[in-house]
Amino acid sequence: MTAGQRDVKPRASLQRSNVLGRLKRDRWIYVLLLPGLLYFLVFKYVPMWGVLLAFKNYQPFTGFWKSEWVGLEHFRLFFGNPDFFMLLRNTLILSFYNLIFFFPAPIVLALLLNEIRLAVFKRTVQTLIYVPHFISMVIVASMTYVFLTTEGGVVNEYIYQYTGTKINFLASPDWFRPLILIQTIWKECGWGTIIFLAALAGVDVEQYEAATVDGASRWRKMWHITLPSIRSTIVILLILRMGHVLDNGFEQIYLMLNPLNREVAEVFDTYVYMMGITQGAFSYSTAVGLFKAVIGVTMVLGTNYLAKKFGQSGLY
Repeated sequence: MTAGQRDVKPRASLQRSNVLGRLKRDRWIYVLLLPGLLYFLVFKYVPMWGVLLAFKNYQPFTGFWKSEWVGLEHFRLFFGNPDFFMLLRNTLILSFYNLIFFFPAPIVLALLLNEIRLAVFKRTVQTLIYVPHFISMVIVASMTYVFLTTEGGVVNEYIYQYTGTKINFLASPDWFRPLILIQTIWKECGWGTIIFLAALAGVDVEQYEAATVDGASRWRKMWHITLPSIRSTIVILLILRMGHVLDNGFEQIYLMLNPLNREVAEVFDTYVYMMGITQGAFSYSTAVGLFKAVIGVTMVLGTNYLAKKFGQSGLY
């Protein structure tokens, strides 16, 4: 045995003893960590075996393991389905609307709240804009129906008084996407400000004081101090948002979907429900879900790569 090999063994033994020592010293911290680890293990990692359904012709009576292996057959059927491009178009358009209009909304609202100097008024406004987040989407859809229905809806009654006609918002394909966007902004915009307000609280006050001495206006302070200070937070949330580019939220779309607006309303989420639950095509719907997951992971990795190329920290 050489001298180098004799040195390796003591070093490895020392490293193991250090690891065991840290585990013993911080054992209660790891005990507190255990419920979270078990949650992700049981509800996130173990169910990943279910993706094998996408490559099988699953039959409930045959069982998971004994069902016939069909490889990529379900993916070929899905990509060859005439509805595929309709689903892709509808999903991407809604995601694009959310990215352009909804994603910046909490940032703008947080910046406006940050400029409020009266603490009581600021807390009151924050409380009011947080409340919609806790309202069920079923209630939101019901409120939308009450306001917009042609049969006594408040908005349509006002329109009828001034124009003599009514607009069928709920069944019109032209109004479906704006309604979904308005619902999303109203319900989640206020809640989304929490992260940005927390980031704004960490901005160094001395920078604002120095800018004041230099004669900078409040707009200049916001543009040159506030926004650069929360840029990393914005980039990270954007990367995470890109992972959900094919997720539009099943519940909201399903509640607003009807036969008259299906051409613009049907998305991957509702399609998976229709095929998997109502028609029992478990393997086929799993293939669709796996396709969404792969695209989501690809978008996260690609966006993170671009963010680092442009000098941002990214996720990792």
